[in-house]
Amino acid sequence: MGFSVVSQEVFDQFRQQIEEAGPMAAIDKMIDYFRQEKQHLQLFEMYKIRARAKIGLPLLYPGVTEELTEEQRSQLEDALVEACDEVGRMLLDEGQIREGWYYLRPVGDKSPVVEALQQAEIDEDNLEDLIEVALYEGVAPDIGFRWMLEHYGTCNAVTTYEQQFAGLAPAAQQPIAELLLEHVYDELMGTVAADISHQEGSEPQEKTLGEMIAPRDWLFLNSAYHIDTSHLAATVRFSRVLRDEAHLRKALELVDYGSRLDMAFQYEQTPPFTELYPSHKRYFQTLLGEDQEAGLAYFREQAEASDIRREGSLAIETYIELLSRLGRDEEALDVALSMIPPGVHTIGVAPSLIELSEKTGSYEKLAKHSQELGDVLGYATAMLFAKRGQEN
Repeated sequence: MGFSVVSQEVFDQFRQQIEEAGPMAAIDKMIDYFRQEKQHLQLFEMYKIRARAKIGLPLLYPGVTEELTEEQRSQLEDALVEACDEVGRMLLDEGQIREGWYYLRPVGDKSPVVEALQQAEIDEDNLEDLIEVALYEGVAPDIGFRWMLEHYGTCNAVTTYEQQFAGLAPAAQQPIAELLLEHVYDELMGTVAADISHQEGSEPQEKTLGEMIAPRDWLFLNSAYHIDTSHLAATVRFSRVLRDEAHLRKALELVDYGSRLDMAFQYEQTPPFTELYPSHKRYFQTLLGEDQEAGLAYFREQAEASDIRREGSLAIETYIELLSRLGRDEEALDVALSMIPPGVHTIGVAPSLIELSEKTGSYEKLAKHSQELGDVLGYATAMLFAKRGQEN
């Protein structure tokens, strides 16, 4: 790395400080100097030297294991975390968000980085770095994903969702899925409206996608489509994690659009969503309280027909999840206990046995089930959670 031109006076003052006031005073002076000059790497290194000097260690880490007392280790770690915090915040203040995050990461406090990302002005030079911090480093995934949609488009966003978020807990996926749904919905609304305007000679008066396509079968003639059909299918799948009614209704409108596409675009999925759009229509309608019992019956049938060891747990977990989201946690727990064999890996779509027991307010079923299986850990966990619930 290069060094800036420094006056002889600085070197002389440092030498004088060491000779007259001693090493610790000189170190403090150099810390002040590097802070004032905004030389962040040098500032951090000098903080490390000070931390080691204070507890009587060699000024530089020797590169081999050191025998430290517990007190020395604690003091050293505290000093380094404090140094990371100061240097990281300085970098954020200067707009160097990526570099600031690398220092603040050991501190464990994302809030100043999130604030900096919220206030950041995006340009071609910093876009990739900011998306890396926000999205791939997980500091503010919703901000990073929004930037990806805006600057790199739906295709990259869908691929990123599939690789980065699809395996996370539903709650972690929700803000990202909302952004994708809104983006794809608006994109499709725009292209459908443009087609209608072109064919009919005037802008459509309908306010929603569903209203626009309902009376216009001609929109789908000759295998026509208005958006990348794989993006549409992915967005529908990802929308299963959404909770609020407004988003669920938009997802249902995307399903209605997809259902009218040529069969070549009716992509087959894994059970219980083998028929992509008809099965998702049942799913969203069930959550919205439309023909609910029929929807639950369908997904129960899919769950009962599923071979969990061969096909995975999606069909069974989907039924459990639906029951739980509809407030039928007792039923959901019974299904989970009866349909998911012990030791079989699940994918986290449905609440866990502990979560379902907590929702029902009782751990007795889980404790009894664990005892019957000879599962000491499951039994102990259930009893411990039950005891904690009594104490709270």
